[in-house]
Amino acid sequence: MARKRSTHPNVIVFFTDQQRWDTTGVHGNPLGLTPNFDRMAQQGTHAFNAFTCQPVCAPARASLQTGLYATETGVFRNGLALASETRTLAHHFGEAGYRTAYIGKWHLADQDPIPEHQQGGYEYWLGSNLLEFTSEPYNTVMYDKKGSPVKLPGYRVDALTDEAIRYIDAHQDEPFYMFLSFLEPHHQNHVDDYVPPEGYREPYTGRWVPPDLAALGGSAHQHLGGYYGIVKRLDEALGRLLDALKSLGLSDDTIVLYTSDHGSHFKTRNSEYKRSCHESSIRVPTALQGPGFEAGGQVRQLVSLVDLPPTLLDAAGLPIPEDMQGRSILPLLGGVKAGWPGEVFVQISEAQVGRAVRTHRWKYSVVAPDKSGWGDASADHYVEEFLYDLLADPYELTNLIGLASHQQVASVMRERLIQRMVLAGEDRPVIEQVEVRPSGQRRVSPEEALT
Repeated sequence: MARKRSTHPNVIVFFTDQQRWDTTGVHGNPLGLTPNFDRMAQQGTHAFNAFTCQPVCAPARASLQTGLYATETGVFRNGLALASETRTLAHHFGEAGYRTAYIGKWHLADQDPIPEHQQGGYEYWLGSNLLEFTSEPYNTVMYDKKGSPVKLPGYRVDALTDEAIRYIDAHQDEPFYMFLSFLEPHHQNHVDDYVPPEGYREPYTGRWVPPDLAALGGSAHQHLGGYYGIVKRLDEALGRLLDALKSLGLSDDTIVLYTSDHGSHFKTRNSEYKRSCHESSIRVPTALQGPGFEAGGQVRQLVSLVDLPPTLLDAAGLPIPEDMQGRSILPLLGGVKAGWPGEVFVQISEAQVGRAVRTHRWKYSVVAPDKSGWGDASADHYVEEFLYDLLADPYELTNLIGLASHQQVASVMRERLIQRMVLAGEDRPVIEQVEVRPSGQRRVSPEEALT
């Protein structure tokens, strides 16, 4: 029996690492990997067009904790710690009387075990800064609040899920906010392989390949079987967690957010798996259920990772800090769409100092040729790099930058990008146009350039 709904719903973030949006059934994957996520998206609220704001682990995680872009948090690349005075979701929920918990991969400190002042203000703690190095798929080792090692039994996805269910059970009578952060389906670094549970690789090897990977190759044929197997186990873990909520009578009183930090392009766009402007790097599966999100339907507006922290606070009835750069999606569910941005803004680091903007139809990206993606957070001079027509070319196989037919599109997108950079707190840059080249039969109407 469901309990009487509290004015302060519980909040759970189910956070995966490096998961493509098209691993899910609601996005067309035919392998049946995600029945629990799909049901959550169909019965709750599905952010159909959801994107990371930074396709690298640490910067994306800092943004999800704070509602700020990476250049504002200072964590613009991996290896940088989130400043201890930075206010996170744990601070906001904790000050409102919530119990707060973090379980899993953190990647916002500079050491393992993570000292308390780098734990983001979370009350309960069981995690690792670099879970890929402190553990193996069948050897899960993390650290408690004081830095003591804790070894958990089972496959790593299950080990973290078991711990989350134990926490929910122990705190069922008080409002809690729990952030459950998996490493999966990220690769296990030292073997450069996506390691699934025993028996979960073979059923998916040689099966459906997304069109971008089918065209570009990369490591897809080596890795997709294991990757899909991990996604399947993650979805089973989601089902177990939702079952636990149901068994405790908490389903109607708990907001659950499922999302990921970035995707994976399987070495098709650069020498590794992310750090590019392409959909395979930046588009992520995102759905919410619980109070405020029941039967919310499919949100088609473009949603960024920075929009999720204010959304969670808003749904819990808590004030949204004025300095948060994202905005709550709750008004969209009520049909209030005026003022919602027509594009998402993406900062890119490590592989390059890059910036991108994506509308429903167009993707435009620039790169700073004289800056280091590891040493420089931003630049004052960029050069055009990519332009894609996502309507005609959804898997971004034809770069249109420089085509005479698309000069007006590039001009519109250039200004949109500059405006978003300035809005995010960056200085107004100079963006150098590439040399114009013939476009054959291609043409774009003035109206299309604005879509």
